Amino acid sequence: MTNGITSFLQELSLSNQWLVLLPEISLALLSLVLLGFDLFGKASRQAVLDEFKFRISLMGQLAILALLIIGRESFNQSGSFLFGGLVEQSDQTFLMRCFFILGSIFVTVLASRFLSKANLPKAEYYHLCLLACAGFMLLVQSAQFVLFFVSLELVTIAFYILVAFNRTNALSLEAGLKYLTLGALSSAFLLFGIVLLYGISGNPNLEGYTSLGFQFSQLQEFIHLNADNTIVRVGALMVIAGICFKLGAFPFQIWIPDVYQGAPTPTTAFLATSSKAAGVFVLIQLLQGPFLALSEFLIPILSIICTITILYGNIAASGQSNVKRLLGLSGISHAGYLLMGIIASFLIPESFVAVFFYLCLYLLSSFLVFGLLIQISQEEEGQLEIGAFRGLYSKNAFLGTMGIIGLGSLAGIPPLGGFIGKLLLLNVAFQAELYWLIGVALVGIVISIYYYFGWIRAMLTEQESEEKAIAISFEDRIIYGFIIALIVLLGLIPGILISIIQ
Repeated sequence: MTNGITSFLQELSLSNQWLVLLPEISLALLSLVLLGFDLFGKASRQAVLDEFKFRISLMGQLAILALLIIGRESFNQSGSFLFGGLVEQSDQTFLMRCFFILGSIFVTVLASRFLSKANLPKAEYYHLCLLACAGFMLLVQSAQFVLFFVSLELVTIAFYILVAFNRTNALSLEAGLKYLTLGALSSAFLLFGIVLLYGISGNPNLEGYTSLGFQFSQLQEFIHLNADNTIVRVGALMVIAGICFKLGAFPFQIWIPDVYQGAPTPTTAFLATSSKAAGVFVLIQLLQGPFLALSEFLIPILSIICTITILYGNIAASGQSNVKRLLGLSGISHAGYLLMGIIASFLIPESFVAVFFYLCLYLLSSFLVFGLLIQISQEEEGQLEIGAFRGLYSKNAFLGTMGIIGLGSLAGIPPLGGFIGKLLLLNVAFQAELYWLIGVALVGIVISIYYYFGWIRAMLTEQESEEKAIAISFEDRIIYGFIIALIVLLGLIPGILISIIQ
């Protein structure tokens, strides 16, 4: 007995290869270093320290991203189950890890511009962004529900603070309370679903029972043998309901606009991109893994969710004038388009290419739009209306171009990259014969063009009164100019990114 336990522990310790998690560990250490500057820094040099914190955070993340890409073979062991089966790595998880670091870099840049206008703690904000990024990276590598839930809660708790970070702003506090309520509700659904699946898979009266019902691979085998079991189906539905919160999909979409409006703009950008991407990837993992045998049961339900999500987001956004609420509602519709690709993944495993391409373009386009909001807003960015952008192109042609390219890509206008992203999603949906969803998506796209173009029209409208021109730094011109060029390039030559994904 003792020898058996010893051999098991030795085998377990051999799978604990900490080197593969070096990027995540480095992000956590970097976050602690940033807090150290506040502990030991002099208050008299606060302005210099704040800029230094931003530079350290940015350069550290760029270095970690470069380390991850260069040392891909060391930090990504495709097909390997590590840490006793808690972690599974693949080429897809490698791409998502790079995506999350890139998203965190963009949020750090936005945060530095936002925090320079607000009297808020800098180091704490960067610290929480880094921890959330590390949590996202662990989440997509989870091969067991225990690590999955712990990683998800790490991210969620970080966002509770980030959403309500502007504690002197009533809108931010309201957004934090609503996000906390939604987060608690989704966690309850998710945890109850996990418990149901764990409990039923340990029932010796059912075929293929296992005492390790948290493990995705073993759960997949069990569900394959008991796909008609009611408790299995209810558990799977509850898990999916919990993940729909991260996507901003129905039925968790009600308070999304309030959260987007009240949260600091960099936090809103982080929620819109990385949080949505994490939900999408995790859902694909579960649907192509443990829940694959439930495809006939889940496809109709997910199709209904997808339909309501697309129509609700676009119709509600068409009558909205507050720009952050508009982005929140349009973000709901984008979650619906992504759900279409997720449903197609049941039948077309290669749909990940289309989904990841869409996520990348959504990240780049959102970076431009949220960056524009920070450039335009002075104090109450949550109250920013479309009217504030009237005549923007005549005040600053670069900012006007930046807004037009970002919004045009989100709308899916050729020849921008967002158009190719939507085209790829529609293509995989067509291959999966999801004709009804294609029709709904096309209706949603037409509606989205209406409200996105309303915003663009305001930028191009000439102002009768002469207002002060809006300035933008040379450094920001370089950063945003590069993103603009990348969106146009990927629209004209999408094969560059598609070949990298494949």
